Amino acid sequence: MPIRTAQRVAQVKPSATIAMSMKAAELKAAGRDIISLSMGEPDFNTPDHIQQAAIDAIREGKTRYTAVDGTPGLKDAIIEKFKRDNKLEYRRDQILVSSGAKQSLYNLMQAMIDPGDEVLIPAPYWVSYPDMVRLAGGAPVTLQTTLDASFKISPAQLRTAITEQTRLLILNSPGNPTGRAYHREELAALGEVLDQFPRVVVVSDDIYEHIWWADEPFSTLAEVCPGLADRVVVVNGVSKAYAMTGWRIGYAAGDPELIKQMRKVQGQSTSNPCSISQAAAEIALSDSQFCVTEMCKAFHKRHDWLIPALNELPGVKCSPGEGAFYVFADCSGAIESLGLDDDHAFCEHLLEHAGVALVPGSAFGTPGHARFSFACGIETLKQAVQRIDDALK
Repeated sequence: MPIRTAQRVAQVKPSATIAMSMKAAELKAAGRDIISLSMGEPDFNTPDHIQQAAIDAIREGKTRYTAVDGTPGLKDAIIEKFKRDNKLEYRRDQILVSSGAKQSLYNLMQAMIDPGDEVLIPAPYWVSYPDMVRLAGGAPVTLQTTLDASFKISPAQLRTAITEQTRLLILNSPGNPTGRAYHREELAALGEVLDQFPRVVVVSDDIYEHIWWADEPFSTLAEVCPGLADRVVVVNGVSKAYAMTGWRIGYAAGDPELIKQMRKVQGQSTSNPCSISQAAAEIALSDSQFCVTEMCKAFHKRHDWLIPALNELPGVKCSPGEGAFYVFADCSGAIESLGLDDDHAFCEHLLEHAGVALVPGSAFGTPGHARFSFACGIETLKQAVQRIDDALK
């Protein structure tokens, strides 16, 4: 007799980005020549001074449990980071350090969402947002955006979407999968709407904050709209900016009572993040940021090469982003010309006939598109685009 599993888990799909990356890895292991543009992971090594901080921590015996919500040293480094970069003031009891920004978001959903609560999620969205909401018993509500609208929601769209059941709004800027970002005046306009709905909490997912090349400085909602700061939860981490994906350190900052409840969830799941990773993250945040600047320059250069190259492909169109390391391209013309059913079939076709792994746009809530990650070298990108061009022609 099969074992019965929980209904809430049956609603959840495996992560599409992880699934495509695993499939690409399996084909590589079987001897296929595969270029994977599916994973959101910088191709740089963790900078040497951050590695050295971890080595020093091991030698100093920092290998025991820490406080569930993070070491005092790392919390203080996070507090200083918020002052330096975002002009935001927090205390230690307003900070929760987790095993990645993903866990910070999961803790938030579990601490806030009850069955029937609605969470507003602009699409295209990061693949895990809706399923995190479902695992908490909530209802994800998609706010669809378009390429013509720069993949951003408008104040009118937000106002229309808010109901009596709305509990949370997720803003991710610069965004995964689009690389598009909300500018200061756009955040201010959304803030004017949110002022009218004090029950709505906002999570500002700023994980790509430092991978940024827009003409104006990066802004986060709590900075632009200080009147909303007590109901904005800022989520960030060291994975993307410092090439520390495997170290698994993220953090959240917000209302102390909400952070307390999130800490309770974490205390009954993973407990504290890795002590060695916390020591490395403390140095990453508090030491020179030169490494971040240099990596960002490389991402920007790749972005500027990839956008026009993709627009030369038959049936593919995209527009520039302001940050992150993704391009979200409209491939509907190519899908139609190949006689394929949808973006899943399109990505399967390219994996089989071009040896290039992409993630279908449906996984991000926007069919007919595909996400290209440029977290790899220019030569790899050139080879991938040439293969795609050959397969489309």
